[in-house]
Amino acid sequence: MHWGTLCGFLWLWPYLFYIQAVPIQKVQDDTKTLIKTIVTRISDISHTQSVSSKQKVTGLDFIPGLHPILTLSKMDQTLAVYQQILTSMPSRNMIQISNDLENLRDLLHVLAFSKSCHLPWASGLETLDSLGGVLEASGYSTEVVALSRLQGSLQDMLWQLDLSPGC
Repeated sequence: MHWGTLCGFLWLWPYLFYIQAVPIQKVQDDTKTLIKTIVTRISDISHTQSVSSKQKVTGLDFIPGLHPILTLSKMDQTLAVYQQILTSMPSRNMIQISNDLENLRDLLHVLAFSKSCHLPWASGLETLDSLGGVLEASGYSTEVVALSRLQGSLQDMLWQLDLSPGC
């Protein structure tokens, strides 16, 4: 055995006791802050205020609506679908929101891990074949509806996080 390695380890031993994990409350607070930031970004896009998130639009049924009870798994699945939709849109506004959704999904995975939940990475929509045609035919409407519904879903998630959602 190398005495130098052992002495180095013994020297670091007291410092290892002072290292603490990030408190889960901090992660939950960061998650809520990011949700509020995304909602604000969506609100800053002027044309998103013209459609209700509950309004039914023909051909856009693949865009998730509001869910009364959200688990961390359902939140992740919903965000994965929105992320996939937003990355398919040509608007520059969508890039930042999509990146924010990726970060939000990471935070949800940390929250799930803290609850000993196995949260597999949701992949979004099974098929995007219909999305391409919809975007070509009505890109503006798709953007408005997607952002409006995303904003409503995020507000529901914010409320659910206060209730400590399950896996």
